[in-house]
Amino acid sequence: MTEQTAPAIHTFHPDLTEEKIAQLVATFYGRARTDDLIGPIFNAQVKDWDHHIAQISDFWSSMLLKTGRYEGRPMRPHLMLPIRGEHFDRWLALFETTAREIFESDVAEAFIVRARRIAGSFEMGIATTRGEIAVPRHSV
Repeated sequence: MTEQTAPAIHTFHPDLTEEKIAQLVATFYGRARTDDLIGPIFNAQVKDWDHHIAQISDFWSSMLLKTGRYEGRPMRPHLMLPIRGEHFDRWLALFETTAREIFESDVAEAFIVRARRIAGSFEMGIATTRGEIAVPRHSV
């Protein structure tokens, strides 16, 4: 089995800007917060949405623009959340739709590949903390 590599996106891509990353994150969380399935989980955990959105914007900026602004440990806050496969599926569906609306296809795909890898990693990490075994379902 061969692993597909993430689409090559360079930091000078005209569609990949801090402003558009912030737009992606804000739009996605606007949708996630009101979603019937994942909204209650997000709203129970996130107390300061402005801070959270800024932090996640820093995360994506670090991932795709290599800014190094995000210094957190992204899996750690998710380990004890009551989330299962259907929550990851919905998160990805909303995120992928939002990425495709905001970015040109090559940039959107770069976000989506990384988001799917993150979802797989988080899903397996959470399962491990519960004593379960999980395999990546979203990696491309």
